[in-house]
Amino acid sequence: MPGFFDTKIEFLKGVGPQKAALLNKELNIFTFGELLQHYPFRYEDRTKFYKINQLSDHLEHVQVIGKIRRLETIGMARKKRLVAHIEDETGEMELTWFKGIQWVAKKLVPGGTYIFFGKPNRYGRKFSIAHPEMEPLTAAQEEKSFFQPVYPTTEKLRAKYLDSKGISRIMDILVQNAYPQILETLPVSVIGQFNLMAKKDAIRQVHFPDDPEKLKRARFRLKFEEFFFVQLRLLKLKLTRTEKYRGQVLGQTELVGKFYTDHLPFDLTNAQKRVIKEAFADMRSGKQMNRLIQGDVGSGKTIVAFISALIAISSGTQACLMAPTEILATQHFEGLKEFADMMGLRIDLLTGSTKKSARTRIHGELLNGQLHILIGTHALLEDVVQFHNLGLAIVDEQHRFGVAQRAKLWAKNPKYYPHVLVMTATPIPRTLAMTLYGDLDISVIDELPAGRKPIQTVHRYDKDRLKVFGFMKKEIELGRQIYVVYPLIEESEKMDLKSLMDGYESIQRAFPQYPTSIVHGNMKPADKDFEMQRFVKGETKIMVATTVIEVGVNVPNASVMVIENAERFGLSQLHQLRGRVGRGAEQSYCILMSKYELSKDSRVRLDTMVRTNNGFEIADVDLKLRGPGDLMGTQQSGVADLIIADLSKDAPILTMARDAAQQLIAEDPEITLPQHAMVLRQIKNQKKHAVNWSRIS
Repeated sequence: MPGFFDTKIEFLKGVGPQKAALLNKELNIFTFGELLQHYPFRYEDRTKFYKINQLSDHLEHVQVIGKIRRLETIGMARKKRLVAHIEDETGEMELTWFKGIQWVAKKLVPGGTYIFFGKPNRYGRKFSIAHPEMEPLTAAQEEKSFFQPVYPTTEKLRAKYLDSKGISRIMDILVQNAYPQILETLPVSVIGQFNLMAKKDAIRQVHFPDDPEKLKRARFRLKFEEFFFVQLRLLKLKLTRTEKYRGQVLGQTELVGKFYTDHLPFDLTNAQKRVIKEAFADMRSGKQMNRLIQGDVGSGKTIVAFISALIAISSGTQACLMAPTEILATQHFEGLKEFADMMGLRIDLLTGSTKKSARTRIHGELLNGQLHILIGTHALLEDVVQFHNLGLAIVDEQHRFGVAQRAKLWAKNPKYYPHVLVMTATPIPRTLAMTLYGDLDISVIDELPAGRKPIQTVHRYDKDRLKVFGFMKKEIELGRQIYVVYPLIEESEKMDLKSLMDGYESIQRAFPQYPTSIVHGNMKPADKDFEMQRFVKGETKIMVATTVIEVGVNVPNASVMVIENAERFGLSQLHQLRGRVGRGAEQSYCILMSKYELSKDSRVRLDTMVRTNNGFEIADVDLKLRGPGDLMGTQQSGVADLIIADLSKDAPILTMARDAAQQLIAEDPEITLPQHAMVLRQIKNQKKHAVNWSRIS
């Protein structure tokens, strides 16, 4: 039987079928429960009354008590406006209406005293408020002070009297009816430990706060609860996986020792060694590994993955590495083939372009165990690809693969789930990682290999172009190569951007003596590869490209990255592009070109790039600017579940909620103890409406 909160909103007093249909369509609100979670996004302070001489341009909204001295109508026809001149004991001001003039004029009586509310603006020596809210002053009102909620709404809803005030009116009725029905969702122990407000009081106070302190506590309580249930689900998934899904015991390291002593061309950083130890501990534990390796561009994730693969192969199993694009898969293959050949291991590449004869051979060698490592794109997921004994599956750039696709990898070993190592080159802020990957163990490679010089980043305006060209020429004369990246392929009428083609021509005019490559997304793959190969071999000195190269070629000799219209790129994209240089021993440079007029966010992005090379710091700024949904996509994460909590601002609350969830799971893994009954009930309630939480990494 559906409960109170599942009741359709048309049955709420003041709504009815027409308004309900609009709320369904415009705000995706169908039930009492969903409406109750339509929280205000700000509150107007109606607790304070300003005197006219206290007004300033900086105040958002003010409440003034004023007596009407006179009303006048100014202008003709469509330009007509109503002006009310009001006063208090400290001064005079004006109120102006451009619409609904007759209706307003009937409401206002010269000599009458009213409460007016709105945004003050200074015109000359006087202040004015356009279209203020108003009501006659009564003794009761002057004493009544409150915070008025402001609700998200739309133009279509406003047309049907469901503006913020209209929503507030129906919310008032709903909150009164719902209050006795709201059950507690958190255990007494958690409420006591974190001094949380009761759930029913938090709901009432978040909609109609008595004072700022109660509002703050209500919002804290509701944010804590959202995070708590997201984390509880993730921790439960992790527990289920570690308890129930056995992994093969891969504890042999002969090949690793041989690789270290005979073939490793450089010393590993301490961070790389730490992450390899963490992976090895998982692989020999008898439980299935599900580990995320986060590392900045160039931090050496691939070598960590290769050494983990050597553990799997030493222990008699096979390894595979899946990358999101053919370019990346090929790059991994070429980089690792060198090491595999030294070690006498068989490695191969399987992508959409692999010829049929090669496919047949690969399938055969994979099945009989001759092939040790297979690198590929999602072609690895096809049913025909069968392993002799897959021990380790490595996934590069994890968020580009859907959950269902990764599940297919698990099925490649019917006896034991393969150990899973996920690598991401997009550093993820800790708060986001805890929510997106809360069921994975997270390892961080947080130092760059020795000898890597930090890339020097500068911001230059279009007027500095000749100086930039001079610098590029000097670098080419030193034997270096240069990337020039543009955001567009062809001139767009809407955006005043230098198109790639214009850029290519101007580069050729500026550097007629140097051969130049061009690469963009509309080229045929064969032409793209041909141009990239010319650059890789050093036949061309300048590569003019769109963001195709964001994940792509590795050219140690390329030391300069020029990003045109840098203000048009997101932070993570700028950081990824910068990571294309700085791969050799020489000092590398990134030059961010932009127009002079920049939006506030664009300036923050460019200043951040100049200030730091740390991908985790950059990711934090990106999270604050863009919000979690934009950053990662929400389809496979708890981000979709967050209504009031905000990952970019509420990190301390998330940490507390995760601690509370961990304590509960440690004490009661199956959530069956009587004191946790309300938690189990809430989980079941959420399951009715939940996104698909998969147990797959």
